[in-house]
Amino acid sequence: MGDSLGLLKVTVVQGKRLVIRDFKSSDPYVVIKLGNQVAKTKVINSCLNPVWNEELSFFLNEPIGVLNLEVFDKDFLKTDDKMGHAHVSLQPIVSAARLRQILRVSSGETTLRKVVPDSDNCLVRESCITCVDGEVVQSVWLRLCDVESGEIELKIKLTDASDPDATSG
Repeated sequence: MGDSLGLLKVTVVQGKRLVIRDFKSSDPYVVIKLGNQVAKTKVINSCLNPVWNEELSFFLNEPIGVLNLEVFDKDFLKTDDKMGHAHVSLQPIVSAARLRQILRVSSGETTLRKVVPDSDNCLVRESCITCVDGEVVQSVWLRLCDVESGEIELKIKLTDASDPDATSG
C-alpha cells in the first residue's frame, strides 16, 4: 500500500442548475476528497451556475480510490447546507496513463479511452480520456446525487510520478 502514482490535478470548472438553498439563490462551494486528502474551492455568492476554474492538487497512491465531491451552500449563522454529492472512479484515468507509457505517446492529442456512465461514477455523459502533449486528461460532467438538480464539470489531469518526462522542464 502507498505506492505513488503521481499528482492528480482536479480543476473544478463550473456548476450548472444547482439547487436553491437560500431565499432566492445559493452561495456554492465544492469540497473534493481523495482518501484522507481534502480541498475546497472558494465560495461563489448568489449563483446557481457558478464558474470556479480552480485547480486543486492531490497525491494519488495505491490503492486507487474514488474522487468524491460535495457541494455546499455557505451560510453565516448556521451549518452550511448540502447541495448534492458525486463521485468518479480514478481507475480509468490511471489505466489510461499506463497505456500512454506503453504506447510512448508524448506529443499531439490521442484518445486513450472512453468512459461511459455507470454505477462506478456519476457521469452525465460519456467522457474521453486523452493524452494532450504528454499529459493524461479527462473532462467530466458529474450529476449531483440526492438533490433535485445540479451538475459539476471537472477537468482531471494525472501527472505520472514514474515518468521522468512529466516532472522535468
